[in-house]
Amino acid sequence: MLDHILYAFSDVFAVWNLALMTIGVTAGLIAGAIPGFTIAMAIVLTLPFTFGLSPVEGLATMIGVFVGGLSGGLMSGMLTGIPGTPSSIATTFDGFPLARGGKPGFALGLGVWSSFFGGLISAVLLVTLAPSLAVIGLEFGPWDYFSLVLFALTITASLSGENLMKGMIAGALGLFIGTVGEDEVNGVARFTFGIDDLESGFSFLPVLIGLFAFSQLLSDIQDRVKAREPLMDLSGTDGRVRVEHLAAIRTIFSRWTNLVRSSLIGVFTGVLPAAGGSISNILAYDQAKKASKTPEKFGTGIPDGIIAPESSNNATAGGALITMMALGIPGDIVTAVMLGALLIHNVQPSPTFISDNPDLAYAIFIAFFLAHFIMIAMQSVTLKLFLLVTRIPMYVLAAVILAYCAIGVFALNNIVYDIWVLFFFGVAGYILRLLGFPLAPIILGVVLGHVAELNLSRALSIDSDLMLFLSRPWSLFFLVVAAFSIAFPWYQKLRGTQSWTLAYVPALLAGVAVPMFMMEGVVRPIIGVALLAVSAYLLWRSAKAGWKVAPEGDHEVHLEET
Repeated sequence: MLDHILYAFSDVFAVWNLALMTIGVTAGLIAGAIPGFTIAMAIVLTLPFTFGLSPVEGLATMIGVFVGGLSGGLMSGMLTGIPGTPSSIATTFDGFPLARGGKPGFALGLGVWSSFFGGLISAVLLVTLAPSLAVIGLEFGPWDYFSLVLFALTITASLSGENLMKGMIAGALGLFIGTVGEDEVNGVARFTFGIDDLESGFSFLPVLIGLFAFSQLLSDIQDRVKAREPLMDLSGTDGRVRVEHLAAIRTIFSRWTNLVRSSLIGVFTGVLPAAGGSISNILAYDQAKKASKTPEKFGTGIPDGIIAPESSNNATAGGALITMMALGIPGDIVTAVMLGALLIHNVQPSPTFISDNPDLAYAIFIAFFLAHFIMIAMQSVTLKLFLLVTRIPMYVLAAVILAYCAIGVFALNNIVYDIWVLFFFGVAGYILRLLGFPLAPIILGVVLGHVAELNLSRALSIDSDLMLFLSRPWSLFFLVVAAFSIAFPWYQKLRGTQSWTLAYVPALLAGVAVPMFMMEGVVRPIIGVALLAVSAYLLWRSAKAGWKVAPEGDHEVHLEET
């Protein structure tokens, strides 16, 4: 084994390979930073250049593009409010307000180092648990995916803030937008009104960029005075903005539970085929908000809101590689292209891939580790260039960004129709902003609605028995969590004032324990027993205290008094 690791080290750390990885990471950063230019597109463009390379060189280059692309999206997301990639959507919720609040260097530092640590955690899991974790992905059927997406959709309530009703309406609008076009399973046209272009529906990226980018730019330049100002007010400084690396690292370490939890969410989501960074960053953000003692501050520019999505989306890459290497099943479109590259080189990933090709497998592990260190180095250089953007007047910046957006959207399918979609949703997003509707739930509905519908159709076409959603362990698990997730805003609001909130956590633990007992193996039922024991202990403690609620903060007061 040691021989194989040393051989892989010598392969990956060869000068030519290091140069290729550096180029790959840089290309990924640029691709991720340009709205409309997806990581998948960058990987596809990279693939032809790897034909003449060895498998290690080719895969290392693509891993570099992959890691760089996942991190590149945070730059535009934080500085302009436009997520470069779908995996950076949640990063804009707090990254953009923090950057605009006068701390762009701190916001970028948090994003970069969260990506780095999230990637390293997933790399460790990739090395140690690849075959075991990959088996989980095989257990999922369309029923389980539908329930997972249903759980993800419950975040709509969290993203709505104080405007719960408007948030729900926005989420429903997103789901409706996702239904326009031809039904993928039955081929039936819906809401096309006889217009041929609408039969293909709305591509996700034009909708995303229109709602986030175009509407934001319209808001920024509606005031003539504001349009002549730079993106951020740098008065009071010497005009220089530095990336605050040390402050960011200290902040991340002080919130290590958020980092670890979000990274694990990213790895788990990456292991599931077809569930990539666009879902994991939103799920991680939602869980960070629910676990926070100050959830009301999310969306105003707090570090936890950046750490969660950025660590999870990079961790998703490790999870996707696990599934690809151990099972030969791509976790997302990027790993699908990488799988194709392996097949071109006559390498077939399978459960025996690591034992049959130890040199290549360890080279992939090492390259994934190394790519994150190269990413940090290249980000430090490119971020300084990006920060110069903050000095440009808004009207100039808006024109350039719109041009890039239009080019990126046109390059998606090479049709002008997508540019009109961008324009239409940009104007619609601007009007919705003026009316006070949150835009994030719309995006969530568009992203997840299609996945939910597709898996529901598949599940019902296989078996019309709806009880399968309750009798399959993973499906029941996600439905239970979704039910408690919907009730969470009320629990959070009334905690410490009403006695029923004392039963919320024990009921959640008991509910999650049920599907654990239904799962195969020994470990998961044992986890179920442990969850039931904790639930019973919490109930016993509340009953012993007479189900009396104690307002938050009392504990600290008593401590001070004593």
